[in-house]
Amino acid sequence: MQPQQWWLWAGFIVFVLMMLALDLGVFHRKVHAISTREALRWTAFCIVLALGFNVAVYFIYEHQWLGFGAPTEHRPRLDGREAAYQFFGGWLIEQSLSVDNIFVIALVFSYFCVPPHYQHRTLFWGILGALLLRFPMILAGAVLLNKFHWIIYVFGALLIYAAVKMLLAGEDSVEPEHNPLVRIARRFFPISSHFDKEHFFTEIDGRRVMTPLFLVLLVVESTDVMFAIDSIPAVFTITKDPFLVFTSNVFAILNLRSLYFALAGTMSLFRYMKQSLVFVLAFVGVKMMIEDFYHIETALSLSIIGGILAVGVLASLVASRRGGRPGGDRRSPDESQEADGDTNPPQMQAYADD
Repeated sequence: MQPQQWWLWAGFIVFVLMMLALDLGVFHRKVHAISTREALRWTAFCIVLALGFNVAVYFIYEHQWLGFGAPTEHRPRLDGREAAYQFFGGWLIEQSLSVDNIFVIALVFSYFCVPPHYQHRTLFWGILGALLLRFPMILAGAVLLNKFHWIIYVFGALLIYAAVKMLLAGEDSVEPEHNPLVRIARRFFPISSHFDKEHFFTEIDGRRVMTPLFLVLLVVESTDVMFAIDSIPAVFTITKDPFLVFTSNVFAILNLRSLYFALAGTMSLFRYMKQSLVFVLAFVGVKMMIEDFYHIETALSLSIIGGILAVGVLASLVASRRGGRPGGDRRSPDESQEADGDTNPPQMQAYADD
């Protein structure tokens, strides 16, 4: 990475932090439950923002601003059109894989009986943590791919393994007592059995204790790390450019929160999305494994991935029409709990310290 490129990296990170500050400090300053209509508006805004940035990517790489897209010893010239394809492909993969993450987040909220009006704050800090954690992971992945070409086969095998594991996995479950972050946190702070408004910590008998909301944050954060282990290598199959990998990840993650609230009440409609994601992971894994022998153009990759996702959505919609409410008894957090600030998760009684 050329020294002058850090200016664009820094500018992009400042822009993202400003967006997050406006989100929490202005638009969602008052704690409230996010309605489906509000979530759909924010989802549309995040998509338009990502597509607008995609246009900016075209001009940045087409004109080689600050050296972006210029040829190096590791890769040839990357023009604006190809860079725009790669950004969009990375964003599409990350956004589609986040759907499975949304299912897990819904289970976590349901397990801890998190009131709907506290979920936005929890996801906000979870997303901020995800951005901070993914930045070094992406840079490390880019360095490894540049220095050790054989890592491409490791990433490909990892994606194929992830596809097989997702295919064979049963129903998702939440076991926070086995979460390493939760175990570490319990060594430093006792745990309360009840919420204290939107606070992550509270005081009981003069002791500073964690609320269940902080445990939810830890579980969401660790879940994102596990998903990142699959999704980041998947994006590297589309582009090896760390700036495109990072920015496409960021825009997908920024949309994760609003997408969760938009889909929370309709998750049972996406019966075959997991199968689609299995094929997406398998395809990008195979693509990475055969890269040295046969190169699949980015535009063709986008068409294949888009086709796989479209088949999954259409099949889910057809199944939902024929079978009513498919997908077992998955319920959104709004359906499985009351919007009550005094809701206490009964599961917390088993290992709370107060």
